[in-house]
Amino acid sequence: MSAIVYLNFDGNAEQGIEFYSEALRATEVKKVKFSDIPQDPNYPLPENELTMIMESSIEFAGGKIMMSDILPSMKTVTGELVKGNNVLISLVIDDKQKLEEYFNHLSVGGYVIMPLSNTPWSSCFGMLVDKFGISWKFNSDADKFLDKVISNKQ
Repeated sequence: MSAIVYLNFDGNAEQGIEFYSEALRATEVKKVKFSDIPQDPNYPLPENELTMIMESSIEFAGGKIMMSDILPSMKTVTGELVKGNNVLISLVIDDKQKLEEYFNHLSVGGYVIMPLSNTPWSSCFGMLVDKFGISWKFNSDADKFLDKVISNKQ
């Protein structure tokens, strides 16, 4: 299990990835754009959103930071991105039962943005804001998704 700092950007995650990769002398950089995964024909993304970062990670000195863009079309669900709500904690745990346990405990008194569910990028993914206003992401296999999409692009 790992708890990872997760940074959200308002369309400029690519610049954030470059900046933090250089500043922290990243040993590995992974990134996936929304255009890198198959689109749902019933809900196609606009062209300007396809070039945005869906998921990324940089590794450095034994640490990891993950980053993504918040799509303009998702802001009705996530809320507007402002300084202060652009940092969250991401729990990446293979044990889905443990992930569900943490999700259920942390959601008490807060609110669920996205219930734990199977998604195209994770077999168990969810998001919530706890009672203190801290945003959390839960993901059973973030690294597997990044590696799979990146290897399919090459």
